[in-house]
Amino acid sequence: MKFGRIPSSEAEGALLAHSLKSERLSFKKGRRLDAGDVRALIEAGFTSVVAAQLEADDVGEDTAAERISAAVRGQNLVASAPFTGRCNLYAAQSGVLTYDRAWLDALNLVDEAVTIAALPPFSAVQARQMIATIKIIPYGVAASSLDRVTGLAGTGDGTLSIAPFVPVRIGLIQTQAHGAGDRLFAKTRASVQSRIEALGSRLVAERHCLHDEQEIAFAVRTLLDQACELLLIAGASATADRRDVVPAGIELAGGRILHVGMPVEPGNLLLLAESGDGRQVICLPGCARSPTLNGFDWVLQRLLARLPVTREDIMTMGAGGLIKHQEQSRGTRPSAEDSLPRQPRIGVVVLAAGRPAHPDGGNPLLDASCGEAALRRVVRVASASQAGPIVVVLGYEADKARAALAGCDAILVENLEYEQGLSGSLRQGLDALGAEVEGVVVCHGDMPWIAGSDIDRLLAAFSPGDRRLICIATHRGRRGHPVLWAESFFDEMRQLRDEEGARALFARHAEVVCEVESPDPGVLRDHQPREDLQQAG
Repeated sequence: MKFGRIPSSEAEGALLAHSLKSERLSFKKGRRLDAGDVRALIEAGFTSVVAAQLEADDVGEDTAAERISAAVRGQNLVASAPFTGRCNLYAAQSGVLTYDRAWLDALNLVDEAVTIAALPPFSAVQARQMIATIKIIPYGVAASSLDRVTGLAGTGDGTLSIAPFVPVRIGLIQTQAHGAGDRLFAKTRASVQSRIEALGSRLVAERHCLHDEQEIAFAVRTLLDQACELLLIAGASATADRRDVVPAGIELAGGRILHVGMPVEPGNLLLLAESGDGRQVICLPGCARSPTLNGFDWVLQRLLARLPVTREDIMTMGAGGLIKHQEQSRGTRPSAEDSLPRQPRIGVVVLAAGRPAHPDGGNPLLDASCGEAALRRVVRVASASQAGPIVVVLGYEADKARAALAGCDAILVENLEYEQGLSGSLRQGLDALGAEVEGVVVCHGDMPWIAGSDIDRLLAAFSPGDRRLICIATHRGRRGHPVLWAESFFDEMRQLRDEEGARALFARHAEVVCEVESPDPGVLRDHQPREDLQQAG
């Protein structure tokens, strides 16, 4: 790849390295300059630009990021569309992230142009949480380096995967010393129950007994007979040795001790054992009575994701094992103060209420030149994207439109005043989305040539932290549809009137508008003849 300052007259096809702005133009960095752009630069007085020029053996940043994403992505993960050389990976469901740290290091050591950042191995994650990001640093990477990365990605067990949490029947045994009260029982139960329920399992049985080997053995046998798959023992006294009271009781019940202690603080005094038939038994450290994160959580998370936990696993938890209470929260449900990156929840509103400009030409929403009703195709394309829920606003010939959408996964609402214009339909669509979304993709029901990838590119570009709050699909510099709007604009969108349209918002908030280039002209609003619709299929 060539990089540096070049004459504007020689910049056609180059990627702009820095944003340029004048009274005549506004080009953002990363823009691929075409012949028209070059003329505009020269006319605006820019005689040279700093740009990147890909060579024959280079692979563009977005293509490279997408290929690496596909190579490292394992089970229960979804990937964002590539944007500015970045692909993010998100958990499709709650569970534990698994991968080999040495494998990831090997990938990052191939070339400085390729970076893959991930949460630590065995992190407990929730659905939609970001677990990794792939970023190509320059505007392209040598094909040879890309081949080495993707080749290494497929070696051994090398993938980033989520082991989902599986419901487990859990039993709890609590012991008390002779003459002691039971005031800690309720606190311990509440702490344990909140932990396991946060991970999708439940406490099905509980027994209290004296802190005595025989009594503990009887309690263990009883809970095993009640089909508990995992036993937790909260002792009245901490276990200081594998010959102490609780491990002795486990052995009396036919079990065996696997490991005592762990290099995690808090959590040092955890004991791992198993019953005679291989069911896991854990003697809890005293810190398990507290809601703060501790070593017991790390072991519990793995077990409830059906991942094995061996003595070697526990003995190698020391790196990062000094847990700071004030900086981390337990389980997979972050508090409101946490800012874990996650996949944005973006809804879709399909505007399909208006009467056609030329009624004698038929209803374009129901035109089936592309093999199915245009409106149905738009909804199907939206369903194939990573956005949702989908709201379709009907009006003119609503009954026919409902019939055309039979079986589609969408919320249908009707604008009885559709002849008043699009603004009323937009308001109804936003209201029907509910309060859980962080943004909305607005589509037109008579544009069946857009693709699910067009919507996914908008989602990938959307980034409130980077001030990309309004994302517009474009083709060769021309703005089209769909458009993604952050939730912060919903009130202004509800106040729009048809005479001003969305252009007023674009102008008012130009600093947060992001143009997202599509390779397909289908994102342009212009109507296309029927033969072009057929080509879109």
